[in-house]
Amino acid sequence: MIIVDKALQRRHQEGNPVRIGLVGAGYMGRGITLQIQQSMVGMDVVAISNRTLPEAERAFHEAGIDDAEHVATQDELERAHAAGHRIFTDDPQLLCRAASIDAIVEVTGEVEAAAHVVMAAIAHRKHVVLVNAELDATVGPILKWYADRAGVVITNADGDEPGVTMNLYRFVKAIGYRPVMAGNVKGFLNHQRNPDTQRGFAEQHGQRAKMVTSFADGTKLAMEGAVLANGTGLRIGTRGMDGHRCAHVKEVLDLYSVDDLLGCARVDYLLGAEPGSGGFVVGYNDHPDKQKYMKYFKMGDGPLYLFYRPFHLTHLEAPLSVARAVLFSDATIAPVGGPIADVLTVAKRDLNPGDTLDGIGGFTCYGMIDNAKTTSSQNLLPMGLADGCRLVRDVAADQPITYADVELPENRLADRLHAEQQELFGLPQPTTFARPWRWRKTVRDHAGESVLA
Repeated sequence: MIIVDKALQRRHQEGNPVRIGLVGAGYMGRGITLQIQQSMVGMDVVAISNRTLPEAERAFHEAGIDDAEHVATQDELERAHAAGHRIFTDDPQLLCRAASIDAIVEVTGEVEAAAHVVMAAIAHRKHVVLVNAELDATVGPILKWYADRAGVVITNADGDEPGVTMNLYRFVKAIGYRPVMAGNVKGFLNHQRNPDTQRGFAEQHGQRAKMVTSFADGTKLAMEGAVLANGTGLRIGTRGMDGHRCAHVKEVLDLYSVDDLLGCARVDYLLGAEPGSGGFVVGYNDHPDKQKYMKYFKMGDGPLYLFYRPFHLTHLEAPLSVARAVLFSDATIAPVGGPIADVLTVAKRDLNPGDTLDGIGGFTCYGMIDNAKTTSSQNLLPMGLADGCRLVRDVAADQPITYADVELPENRLADRLHAEQQELFGLPQPTTFARPWRWRKTVRDHAGESVLA
């Protein structure tokens, strides 16, 4: 917030707000729209795209805007914006191509559809903020590679756990301490939860049952862990992470030795620990005089020190990532290079030939994190690509699903991007996945122009 708030105030005073196109008008998309329109200065949601038009219009209405126009073509969008009107549409490509939009905020939680949106946004040189750990965990490194070459920022969001933890991580590094562990606090985890078990809670809070299931069954936790690992370079200690149950987050300092964490700086999580939310980073510094200062300020004896924030407020904080990207070319959290971690697909029940996986938050499978080199070498199917895959042989409950176990749906952009990512960063290709394209052509083929031009 420091610096960003004053920069936004200047944009407000100049009458030149950051213009945002929002893709996805669900629970979180509506909350972000409400926050920007009611509480932020120097930025404006000028367009919303959603598959169902009434929900896009609802997002504006709940934010106090009742005169947004429905548009169906690029010309209609540009004319409406030139006249100072906000618009809603069911075609996200209009937002990606709009000259009147500075940044796209992708809030769907989908993978395939979001991949098309993000690639188009990058091709048209729009900054991209992802409130979509699912996409980022699956193909974030290759999307970052394309964004860099287009001269735009792609980032995950402030307020979501990876963003909260990355801000702490950068702070810990900035004060001269070595981050040796980073993660978040999870209140509940049961891999067998499904949309039926979570439907009541979802309806109570106006969310989708599949989204709530992804929180409960650990898939979202794994996706967020992969985003954090890819953004920091920290590894995964054990498949699925340790996930120690604690009464308070401070107990993490008693769970690991200095040698453990120096030998394997890692991403992990704590289960059931107070204060119950947010992110944490363990920093290392063994300088004897610095240890005296830290003891005086009640940070403990060292050389391991805990830094944590006890809350995360995605709908309130994600707009700050837009400002950081547009005004300062600063990503809240983005991959530092190739994949460090990936999220593999695990059978939620016994599966048989002919069964079709229903993806993230469904009845058939859940996600579990591991190091990307391991998942690639074992030919494991990424959870972000699981939706719609058809089983060709039996897989027992709680067993990983490999590429050899399934037939992929045809002609998906997300599959192509993931294969490009593997090739670009020197990871093994899926052994059963034919790849009849060259990786430098994806933007041209799928977004109409090349960011490499």
